[in-house]
Amino acid sequence: MYGMKRSLILVISISLFILSPAKSISAETINCWFPPSWSSKVEKAEEISRALSSRSGLEISPRIAKSYPEILTAFSTEDKNLVYVGSFVQAIIKARGLGSALVQSVNGKELYCGVLVYPEGKDPEAILKNTPSKISFAIGASSGESTAKAATGGKAAIGTSSHHAALKAVAAGGAEAAVVKNWWWEINKGKFPGMTSYNIVGCSKNGNPDNVLTASKSFNKAEKEAIISAAMQSRNEFGAASMRLFHEDTLMFSLWLMKKGGIDPLKYDWYMGGKIY
Repeated sequence: MYGMKRSLILVISISLFILSPAKSISAETINCWFPPSWSSKVEKAEEISRALSSRSGLEISPRIAKSYPEILTAFSTEDKNLVYVGSFVQAIIKARGLGSALVQSVNGKELYCGVLVYPEGKDPEAILKNTPSKISFAIGASSGESTAKAATGGKAAIGTSSHHAALKAVAAGGAEAAVVKNWWWEINKGKFPGMTSYNIVGCSKNGNPDNVLTASKSFNKAEKEAIISAAMQSRNEFGAASMRLFHEDTLMFSLWLMKKGGIDPLKYDWYMGGKIY
């Protein structure tokens, strides 16, 4: 009788253990990286990471990078890392085989391009042809550096820290024109009176993906599926109208811009003018 009771207790205990939900698929803490510009959006980074963590069963914590190379260094290790970032970094991760893009948030700005912004009255095609080295751009941006160099055969040479800085260089007379993100220009063009934009033939195509969540190569299939499921349920936390699976061939245009502009994604290091951006 005692043996039967003991066996029954053991069966019940095992059943409860199996049926109880696992608190975490993995006990290790996973960094979810965000670009340096997110230093002003710490709360949103925390909100996204909490949603991914609670819905995936993984321990995920936000990490805002001090520089883009910091993200790539992390992805080059055997540690498990996530990153939520745009096409330039995503293209490099794909080219180097450092991870797999999983999900994209859709907010109307998920695909973008670079446009040439120049002083009204000037000829944009003449600027591209005659003074390509005098075109400014944001370093490490598909809509900036990649597009500017693709449009000039790699000759655009005035690298800056942001789209705003690129246009300030034009306003100050140091650059003939700037290549900036199309939707950024539409929002900010009122700050730059006397300037207008031009769609660069072959290069100003809305083909650069933004808002992409990518996992480093150390994740197993079950973990990636858990992250995808969590992200697909988290559109509110991402601030998106919807979430969708990301197809890596969407990065082909961004990689094409790099190739056309002479940017090597295997060697690129964000180093220009004596400092890392």
